[in-house]
Amino acid sequence: MKTLQTTFFLFVFVPLANSAPPIQQESLQFYEYDTDVTMGSLIQQDYEMQSKDIRKDGTNVSLDTSLRLQGDDSERNVPPTKDTNLPTCLLCVCLSGSVYCEEIDIEAVPPLPKETAYLYARFNKIKRIAVSDFADITTLRRIDFSGNRIEEIEDGAFSKLLLLEELSLAENRLLKLPVLPPKLTTFNANQNRIKSRGIKANAFKRLTNLAYLYLGHNALESVPLNLPESLRILHLQYNNITTITDDTFCKSNNTRYIRTSMDEIRMEGNPILLAKHVNAFSCLRTLPVGTYY
Repeated sequence: MKTLQTTFFLFVFVPLANSAPPIQQESLQFYEYDTDVTMGSLIQQDYEMQSKDIRKDGTNVSLDTSLRLQGDDSERNVPPTKDTNLPTCLLCVCLSGSVYCEEIDIEAVPPLPKETAYLYARFNKIKRIAVSDFADITTLRRIDFSGNRIEEIEDGAFSKLLLLEELSLAENRLLKLPVLPPKLTTFNANQNRIKSRGIKANAFKRLTNLAYLYLGHNALESVPLNLPESLRILHLQYNNITTITDDTFCKSNNTRYIRTSMDEIRMEGNPILLAKHVNAFSCLRTLPVGTYY
């Protein structure tokens, strides 16, 4: 009886046990095959989409490179933080006595290191210069505020800058000139809104080192008075100058007087006819540039 049971067991269950592995293996192979196809299809689609995007931009780079570039672009597209409360030498560039604060959209003169000799603050949004801006900075030799929105300069803002040699206020909105420091050699106020009444009669008289004076593209009705003997270059082009006197450049009471330093005067673009004022140029070595007829 036991022998019959054993035989029956072997006859029924052993074939079933032997047939199981092929079914399991086939199922496993099907699952892996399906997964490979699916993942491969997704990768291929993603690659094709990336390739199309890259081709649209006309750039021939690999997928990995394009992805890295996309990551870089996303970082670059983050708007910069304009924190004007940062210390000056983090907001600007400070290097060996020079401070560069160009094109950073500041609206006021930042606090400067006491040893500052050269300040470049061009193309910002500065509207006003106060006495306190340079009260403790006596080492300045050059200041450039070109391309701002300056409308007002407090009286005495530059009075303590006894070493200042070059000052540029070009391309601003000034209606009048401030009191200038005595050792200036170059002053540039081109492209403002300055009228003759905005320049005091003795504004330049005491500037005995002034060699270059640029007042072009303003609204002057006359040539500034009391120009110093040191002046070499004078630009007055494109103003509204209509008159010149015999004492504008020369000395009417001294026919032997020669202005030896003056090399260039530009007056083109003004409504004045220079030929009507010949005596006004008798002391000059060269005639002014402008309209004569």
